[in-house]
Amino acid sequence: MATDYDELRTDVKESQENSLEALKSAKAPDAKSVVQELDEADTLDGLTPGGEFIAEELVVQVIPQAEDEFTCNSCFLVRHRSQKAREKDGHAYCVECEG
Repeated sequence: MATDYDELRTDVKESQENSLEALKSAKAPDAKSVVQELDEADTLDGLTPGGEFIAEELVVQVIPQAEDEFTCNSCFLVRHRSQKAREKDGHAYCVECEG
């Protein structure tokens, strides 16, 4: 007797049918509820995830570039002059960007 190995086993067929029925009976969200959730999320954009507004200023001390430093024209990082690979048209490039 020949066996068809491509045919699904009966236990697999039953589990697929059961899962399909479960998906059909599951309640999917309607369009109105999805739009309402998105609108609620938009109103909370200015707040932190905890829902509180933080009114603190960020204070950062800016240190000027030293004479032995340069700004790479490719990655825009401030590097020490020992990391300068080349200078072209007044723009310096670091070893990492040129390598």
